[in-house]
Amino acid sequence: MQKLTKPFIDVFVVTWDFVLFILNLILPAHKPGSVIPAGAPGNNGQWPDYVAPQEGDSRSACPMLNALANHGILPHNGKNIRFRDLNTTVRQTFNFAPSFCFFVPKFAADFLHRSYWNDRFDLADLSKHNAIEHDASLTRKDSALVSDQSKPDLELVQELLKGATGTSSDGHVLLTKRDLSLALSRRRADARMSNAAYSESLFHNMFGSANSSTMLTIFGGRVSDLEPMLTEERFASNWEPRILSRYGLTMAAFNKTVLPVEYGVNVKKFK
Repeated sequence: MQKLTKPFIDVFVVTWDFVLFILNLILPAHKPGSVIPAGAPGNNGQWPDYVAPQEGDSRSACPMLNALANHGILPHNGKNIRFRDLNTTVRQTFNFAPSFCFFVPKFAADFLHRSYWNDRFDLADLSKHNAIEHDASLTRKDSALVSDQSKPDLELVQELLKGATGTSSDGHVLLTKRDLSLALSRRRADARMSNAAYSESLFHNMFGSANSSTMLTIFGGRVSDLEPMLTEERFASNWEPRILSRYGLTMAAFNKTVLPVEYGVNVKKFK
């Protein structure tokens, strides 16, 4: 049944996403400070207390999802989460478009062979290799080398952040598209040499560039915001999404960042 309905769902999501993309061009954006809705965690920069994961807690290879659990926005133990609840939580917290927030949890439910509408998951389930988790991550060593994908590799994170070359008008150090392309080039070259089980495909490369590009979109490339997120998986004080669009970051708009980042990757430079 899933195979029969998937093409129709995909067409619906793409159409829905494009409509939201157009509406974002027409409707006024949120004002800074009011992106997260009233009553939701993080409104006015007020985040629930951060509590590091404890023994037995479930965490994924995704820093942003782990941060939601570390702040208690998702269950702190990271377990028994409804796919549909993840949709709402990610939408409110990060200002991804509703189409985006449906597509990704639905994709996760599908690769776990579960129902998006009825089933639940633990964060660690999302670290299934070559689904969302992939080789040559910018924040994790490959799963063939380090089986626990729940914790960041601080050496990789610091190397990434030290490569930031941009500066905002108000003096913030920024990661740029070029910085990200360079980091992905270096990381893929290193992973190919150090991991005998390394695997790569166009899908995984695009997914890797998309995961990484959230640093440029949702976080605006700001190193001061990215450092606590990537090292401790914690929201910086008074942080809010840098995407101000009325209906959030659509997949159509996101591609304007993802495609140049992936196009700029050149592994041969590091061979």
